[in-house]
Amino acid sequence: MRNWSRLVVAAALVAATALTAGCTPAVNATVASLSGTGPITFATGKLDTGSYLPALIRQWNSAHPGQHVTVIPLPDESDDQLAQLVANLQTKSSLYDVMSLDVVWIAEFAANGWITPLNPKSFPLGGLLRPAVATTMYQGKMYAAPFTSNADLLYYRKDILAGRPPPRSWAQLADLAQTLAPRHGMAGYAGQLAAYEGLTVNFAEAVQSAGGSILSPDGTRVTLNSASARAALSFLSDGLRQGWIPRAALNYDEAASQQAFEAGKLLFLNNWPYGYGEASVPGPGNKVAGNFGVTALPGPDGPGSSSLGGADLAISAFSRHPVTALAFIKFLTSMPSERQILVDASLPPVWARLYTDPALIQRFPYLPVLEKAILSAKPRPEIPNYGQLSLAISSTIHQALATDRPVNSTITRLSGELSSVIRNG
Repeated sequence: MRNWSRLVVAAALVAATALTAGCTPAVNATVASLSGTGPITFATGKLDTGSYLPALIRQWNSAHPGQHVTVIPLPDESDDQLAQLVANLQTKSSLYDVMSLDVVWIAEFAANGWITPLNPKSFPLGGLLRPAVATTMYQGKMYAAPFTSNADLLYYRKDILAGRPPPRSWAQLADLAQTLAPRHGMAGYAGQLAAYEGLTVNFAEAVQSAGGSILSPDGTRVTLNSASARAALSFLSDGLRQGWIPRAALNYDEAASQQAFEAGKLLFLNNWPYGYGEASVPGPGNKVAGNFGVTALPGPDGPGSSSLGGADLAISAFSRHPVTALAFIKFLTSMPSERQILVDASLPPVWARLYTDPALIQRFPYLPVLEKAILSAKPRPEIPNYGQLSLAISSTIHQALATDRPVNSTITRLSGELSSVIRNG
């Protein structure tokens, strides 16, 4: 009995050391569960499971026979993913070991004790994009590993522009969308204006591109009630009223807007970089392959600013095999894995060196533009009850755009709603 107790203590110390130092211990099967090693699950969106993941999972499983990874697909939409994850974690279930989390969820998951703090020394943070690293932090601690980064880009039909430079300002965008697009039987511009997280992203981008913000940097004060926010909402509402943003965009999510662009219905599209790979594949329904380019989002008087996107990998606080979970995270976030993920799924890596790789730039010409967009992007409000904040923004802004409500009263009303969210958070 005494020897077994010593073994338990030793195994626990090994597991603790592995999580803080980033190493995987060599232990036998008898103490695998005690040391935190063993089979694990990986919860991620369904869109990921059919692109880059199968090959990487096979590679990991073949090299780790006692620590196989099983993928648990989450819904496609981020709002639905969040709901499913939260419902599971609130019960302290050990169903999920590693989770792919939207960067805006880290504060909520960390504040509720749902994910395990990590040792920054376990990861080569100096070689990663600074904004991506910042998304993993909450109250001075690292709670996840940077996995993919993201920034919205402006897709444009270079064959239609016919030598004209892509727009750098809202006025240039509106002019081309109103005058050039109709000549070719297409709408001018669209983003994601359905009542969900995508609209929050689009609205936040417009606000910050105009020099404003939604909350103070510490997340304790609403700063939305400003001329910048009114200019941002006017940009969207004027586009719908004047017709260069189609009414159909009020129902667009990422997939629907991407389909409209590929079908030749749009001159300009605001979307994430993953769409570049999809739009580049010729097919019967694709009218843009080889005929489009990407550039930075426009702002009122010049280049604008994207919302910072991406995903981080976190270990559930209720995982029974956190040592294996950490080792798997290090595998997925390694440079070879990230390169493969970029090639297979067009998901932006967090390794800075990959953005200057000549072979990758030849295949993905937008990488230099994307790196600048990520470095100049701004995070959405980092607060534990971000979901409630985003819901208030998307529902209020969608209602205003759909019914052409006055800009001033909409911003004033939304500012009051966000203040209530902050107070009750």
